[in-house]
Amino acid sequence: MKVTIIGLGLIGGSMAIDLRKSGFAHVLIGVDSNSQHAEKAVQLGIVDRVEPEDKALSDADVVLVTIPVNALSALLPSILDSVNDRAVVIDTGSTKAQICRSVHSHPKRNQFVAAHPIAGTENSGPTAAFSGLFTNKTTIICEQEKSSPYALGLTQKLFSDLQLKITYMQPDEHDRHVAYVSHLSHVSSFLLGQTVLDIERDEKNIFTLAGSGFASTVRLAKSSPAMWAPIFEQNMEYLSQALQEYIIHLQRFQYHLMKKDTEALFHTMMEANQIRRVLEGFENKVDLTNQPIKPTEQAA
Repeated sequence: MKVTIIGLGLIGGSMAIDLRKSGFAHVLIGVDSNSQHAEKAVQLGIVDRVEPEDKALSDADVVLVTIPVNALSALLPSILDSVNDRAVVIDTGSTKAQICRSVHSHPKRNQFVAAHPIAGTENSGPTAAFSGLFTNKTTIICEQEKSSPYALGLTQKLFSDLQLKITYMQPDEHDRHVAYVSHLSHVSSFLLGQTVLDIERDEKNIFTLAGSGFASTVRLAKSSPAMWAPIFEQNMEYLSQALQEYIIHLQRFQYHLMKKDTEALFHTMMEANQIRRVLEGFENKVDLTNQPIKPTEQAA
């Protein structure tokens, strides 16, 4: 299987490492607009070689598009234009509605699978890639009814080899949910980091008090703005709604503080503790609603 990866950062690089290890990919071709990233990916053995986009797409069996969502929406139609009639194109964007709209009427739409593997770190670039990033994580597939049985089946096999659990949503549903469980947490981390940095300008010793709890809370603030700004832009409506609800909770907490209402603060934190039950259930969840479809010999 010849796999072309467009975008040789954390996601694309980590996929390449484990698709080679699993035997899914026999040849790995890289494409990246950053020549230093491209060269480094070859040096690290993440891909076998780097090729110009048109050459890398022309005879690929699978194309993984792991670039920022604004570039993805713009380039996806031309990528589908360039692939052969049997190739399967899979994206990994963190928003789905705009990406799906960008190709909804494309003649090769059934060769495309809209996906979002929910995995990552705050690091970027090919040196951030590592084996096991996706193990026991969840990936979302959207509009599976618009992908051919062959494209869907091959994608399910690819994700299975990455040890990802698969679930299915429509694009708007996906974007609404990730606004709360992913995008809001990144906004919170960015702004907490900014708040502490503002204080640090006047109180030079504040970071001497920072422990592991602070470090883990603001870890996401080290994420790439080049990647996250387009995500926030594309999911502006749902993220704004999530932020408004978050702000209401913050204001209510501040009110209890000002009133010195310790009982209300305790009750709020006890309610928040219930997230433990939700997270434990999420970690143990296995999707049994859709069994993998075996790739057919011909794309439908």
